[in-house]
Amino acid sequence: MSEAPTGPGPVPGGPTAPAALLLAQAPDGVPRITSGADLAALLTPALAALAWPDGSTGLAEGDVVVVASKVVAKAEGRLVAARDAAERDRVIAGETVRVVAERPHPDGSVLRIVENRQGLVMAAAGVDASDVPAGTALLLPEDPDASARRLRRGLHARLGVRPGVLVTDTAGRPWRRGVVDMAIGAAGVRLLADHRGRRDAYGRALQTTVVSLADEIAAAADLVKGKVAGRPVAVVRGMGQAVSAEDGDGARELIRPPEEDLFRRGTPTG
Repeated sequence: MSEAPTGPGPVPGGPTAPAALLLAQAPDGVPRITSGADLAALLTPALAALAWPDGSTGLAEGDVVVVASKVVAKAEGRLVAARDAAERDRVIAGETVRVVAERPHPDGSVLRIVENRQGLVMAAAGVDASDVPAGTALLLPEDPDASARRLRRGLHARLGVRPGVLVTDTAGRPWRRGVVDMAIGAAGVRLLADHRGRRDAYGRALQTTVVSLADEIAAAADLVKGKVAGRPVAVVRGMGQAVSAEDGDGARELIRPPEEDLFRRGTPTG
């Protein structure tokens, strides 16, 4: 019998079986996070108090802890001065590697979609001015994958289990209205399920289907957490087949390289 894959990359043939049931819950009681806070220590009481339908409590092996990048960034001291629109624009410019698109607004402001220092394509480089003190803005974690690894180690030390950890942020998608949560940092979560070569119900071989497990877990978790609800962390249970012992290379591996990115410059039509 062949061994199950243990690495963080595409799972050959996808997960061993799709989850028949997913449970997701976001605990109340997470305290306000400030610069220098030990995030694992502050999250541990709320996570340990989680009560599940089967009567169990806390975290179990195979759980995925999904935490909003905002609280991670606050703990890491990523708050910067942004006292007016001009200063905020300078902050965004400082986080920008490449401008992808711009759209002026009637009031003279400009929406910029850019590639940021983390390699993500996001509005305003992911710089956030909501739920922060007036005159400030919050940058994304400098290295979200490293943040996920630290949080995983901290939770393991305190709770005795090694969950998968995702650090997430919201972003828009080409051709679609609305934003969804996606993984920008990962530790111990297999990122992709590669179904290429498998056959559909009619016997045709799949040629392009690679599912982002990390992003789908992130989006599912965001249904129970979110900034409006004041719940910055959630736990998803039922995706143990996507949790690995090793931390893995991290969510940066989900970013398409330039040669694969059809949206980078568009496709010539002539």
